[in-house]
Amino acid sequence: MEGEAAHHLGRVLRAQTGQLYELSDGERVWLGRIESVGRDRVQFALVEELPAIHPSVDLTLLLAVVKFDWFEWALEKATELGVSTIVPLAAGRSEKALLRAAAKRAERWKKILFEASQQSRRVRVPELGEVAKPESTFASRKDGLRVMLSERATASPLRMVLKGQQATKATIAIGPEGGWTDAEFEAAQSCGFLEASLGRLILRTETAVIAALAALNYALGGE
Repeated sequence: MEGEAAHHLGRVLRAQTGQLYELSDGERVWLGRIESVGRDRVQFALVEELPAIHPSVDLTLLLAVVKFDWFEWALEKATELGVSTIVPLAAGRSEKALLRAAAKRAERWKKILFEASQQSRRVRVPELGEVAKPESTFASRKDGLRVMLSERATASPLRMVLKGQQATKATIAIGPEGGWTDAEFEAAQSCGFLEASLGRLILRTETAVIAALAALNYALGGE
């Protein structure tokens, strides 16, 4: 292990020779024993391969850009809840100043995903897509269960939308403060998205992320 990760392990966590750590390359997991600790390099001996636990559902989160503190908190929690891909959306009601600044935050967001993956002992770090328009992103999701959270009174409860579903691939779209525009609703519906509600209470975006992903894991997870 080299670079920043090795520096953190050796200088911040004060790792010592002989300590055991779980190591992953994104596909497989090993138990490793530290052989030496340098300034920016930690050398391991692989002791044994461990079972690699992968999520049973391939979850994609399409998340409208909101205030960065909230958005980044949502990224962290979505990672802990097992999403495989996150695509930030430039929704019609996202703040324009945030959208202009979003591209500069990509490296910070990737670091958040990486650290949250380590904390939750995930094998693979979620993929972060580029900021994209909702309409083109909806059109790119062509298979699996597709759900769009909605505050409209006509939306079916999420529990009803998920009832009986056995999908191994799912996409959920969560909008910004102020909700989706009519054009975004139409675009999602034309691409096979099911409109679903989390109830009568109006949730903040980051709260909706946790509630929706927990429901999807419960309904589709299997294990």
